Amino acid sequence: MQQNDASHPVHAGCFHCGLPIAADADYRSRIEGEKRSFCCFACQSVCEAIYEAGLQGYYRRTPQDALLAPPPTPPKDVEMYDLEEIQQEFVHRMGDIRDTHLLIEGIHCAACVWLIERAMMRTGGVLAANVSMAGKRLHVRWDNRRVKLSTLIRELSRIGYSGVPYDPEAAEGEVKKANRAMLFRLFFAGFAMMNLNLIAIALYSGADRGPFVSFFHWMAFALATPTLLYSAFPFYRGAWSGLRNARLTMDLPIAIGLSVTYAYSLYVTLGGAGAVYFDTVTNLTFVILIGRYLEGMFRHQAVAATNRLMELQPRVATLLLQGEEKITPIRAVKVGDRVLVKPGSKIPMDGVVREGNSSVDESMLSGESMPVHKNAGDRVAAGTLNGSGALVVEVRAAAQDSTLFRIIRLVEEAQSSKAPIQRLADRIVPWFVLVTLICAGITYAAWNYFAGAGNFEMALMAATSVLIITCPCALGMATPMSIAVASGLGAKHGILVKNGAVLETLSKATHFVFDKTGTLTEGKMRLEHVIAATEQDEAGLLARAAAVERYSEHNVAHAVVRAAEERRLLYRGMQVRDFRATAGFGVEAELDGQQILLGTATWLERNRVVLNGELQAQTGGPEMQAKTCVHCAVAGRHAAILVLADTMRADAQKLVDTLREAGIGMTLLTGDRKPVADAIAHQLGGLDVIAEVLPQDKDQVIRRLQQQGKIVVMVGDGINDAPALIRADVGIALGSGTDVSIESADIVLVRNELDKVRLATLLSRRTLRTIKQNIDLSFAYNAIMVPMAMMAQVTPLVAAITMPLSSLLVIGNAARIRNLFKE
Repeated sequence: MQQNDASHPVHAGCFHCGLPIAADADYRSRIEGEKRSFCCFACQSVCEAIYEAGLQGYYRRTPQDALLAPPPTPPKDVEMYDLEEIQQEFVHRMGDIRDTHLLIEGIHCAACVWLIERAMMRTGGVLAANVSMAGKRLHVRWDNRRVKLSTLIRELSRIGYSGVPYDPEAAEGEVKKANRAMLFRLFFAGFAMMNLNLIAIALYSGADRGPFVSFFHWMAFALATPTLLYSAFPFYRGAWSGLRNARLTMDLPIAIGLSVTYAYSLYVTLGGAGAVYFDTVTNLTFVILIGRYLEGMFRHQAVAATNRLMELQPRVATLLLQGEEKITPIRAVKVGDRVLVKPGSKIPMDGVVREGNSSVDESMLSGESMPVHKNAGDRVAAGTLNGSGALVVEVRAAAQDSTLFRIIRLVEEAQSSKAPIQRLADRIVPWFVLVTLICAGITYAAWNYFAGAGNFEMALMAATSVLIITCPCALGMATPMSIAVASGLGAKHGILVKNGAVLETLSKATHFVFDKTGTLTEGKMRLEHVIAATEQDEAGLLARAAAVERYSEHNVAHAVVRAAEERRLLYRGMQVRDFRATAGFGVEAELDGQQILLGTATWLERNRVVLNGELQAQTGGPEMQAKTCVHCAVAGRHAAILVLADTMRADAQKLVDTLREAGIGMTLLTGDRKPVADAIAHQLGGLDVIAEVLPQDKDQVIRRLQQQGKIVVMVGDGINDAPALIRADVGIALGSGTDVSIESADIVLVRNELDKVRLATLLSRRTLRTIKQNIDLSFAYNAIMVPMAMMAQVTPLVAAITMPLSSLLVIGNAARIRNLFKE
């Protein structure tokens, strides 16, 4: 392809889109010193904007699958998208820093992604811009103090795209529109094929030797020509786009096969000797279009997890205003409002139950089949199904900040991500077309040489079969289809995978590291008893400890406060001052003029408290039983030890046994005392123990394991686990964890069940195995079918049938992942 510069190809049509220029069109502009012509004012304006921004590299990358088209009509009244009340409906975070998804019209290739992302990032105030080509969506984050959303939408229009806030129903409408256009082409090809087959039957029955042979040839020509121009247009569009940008696309061999067959048939019709193959042209077009339509349909069904999740979100809520019920769109419901959830209705928003009690089916979010009983004070999630009781729920999160919407965003990000194994496929696929063309050329030459010049038709059909049958599509879909299905299945069962690479890494894991409290144990500690020094009052010490610990968020603190409440101790009236917590050690505060210390023995020693030998001697027994000892000092004297117990998770043993059978190493990592950690490890059948580790040092333990060549998975739930979750090759956060740990993790378990870790591991291994199977299937298909086509054992029609079957086989194999948890 000749080029007039490094960034823009030469063509006779519009300089921007390549389409023909009408005779009465007069749109010209000087681009880099040369006069250029355009088909419309929109193309002229967009091209000028692209060059002014220094983004002419767009044309070098454009396009892989389709011709450019004139820019879509920009949206009207974009200023309304700057209004706060309008933005609340689609902006995920309201504040100075905001982010949202825009549905982009006009995206058709990777070059569009490149152009949009760079144009957005060059706009002042834009902090991040990521385009999903599959979903045709732009995820943009911007500083609302520096730039308005309407400005970003106008910038999109300036470079040739139309952007509006993402609406799932509108996006689904675009998919249906594309499918409808495909069906029109398919139906036309089917109509022509049926009629041409009648003509072909007549010709094969002897009419090719009668007086009407010319008539039948011209009738076949009349049917095949519009089929080629209309129904087969997508193949030529993709092939021309690739050639125009020095890229070989899979549409090229299909277009060559159809064109050669048609041209030879036209030659025979005009008076040449031989048989016509117009029926082959229409049959190939019809069958390939059917294959592509089925691929799209099955692919859409296989990855429909996001759509199913979106369907869980109710559109309206019953808002309670001054005792009256009002049906209100959920976008208009604000945090703090109260909504009525009637029996059998879906809960519209995340919130807290204020009145009533009922059982709630949370299976659609967590995979837990048993309904969960909810009373006043319990939290409920949007999209879950209320049982037989009526509930009054106080809204705690806007619709776009709900657990359901966060899950949807995670699934979308995972489905659009790439796993490392996909790089192999990405490197191989572009070479497929070149190899296909070479094989077709060799086939044609070989049949002409060995079979003689009289076998031109045999050579032509064999070469056409090679062009049609070679299919890298299955290889290209092997990885993304498997990841998309796996992430959707995981979401259905409460396993949220943030990106595809995580599944591949988890499947190769060699070492698991577990936090203790809240992970292997339930994290619901309870005070068993108080060991007080002889001169101390046990109840008074516990009241003082509760007065201090109520300012802490630690599990130990909750257990102490709960014990004081159960014993009805009067601790809330005590005046606590200068409370301070030191992670990994304990807390301190001033109460009635005395310093109160609660924490480890080392914490007391650091504060110059001499440990009581009699109290110390009594810690051995509880610690050997996996119980935690919290030391208490009052006014510089070691006064008591609080003995707390935690309960082992019921599914911890099953998980540890499964990992041990798989030969995976395990380490218990905790800040607790080593005797306590050793007791837990002993109960689980033996784990490596690293105890008394400060929170800031946990990630260093992970680093040392990685330096030993281990692929490390960290499972935790607390704030102090966040650095280790980030450091690990895969971080898994339990649903009971803090927001910090969940944000730091690669996989989030909606419910705090350890068995989900086992299921996530099984899912990752099945996914990787399926990816490898799909790649093997693709190679096996081409290794078998291409030689058969070269030996003329496969007709072009059979080639057209088997080519999409290979892709459907890959899609079907990926869909089998959905049966994993049924086995």
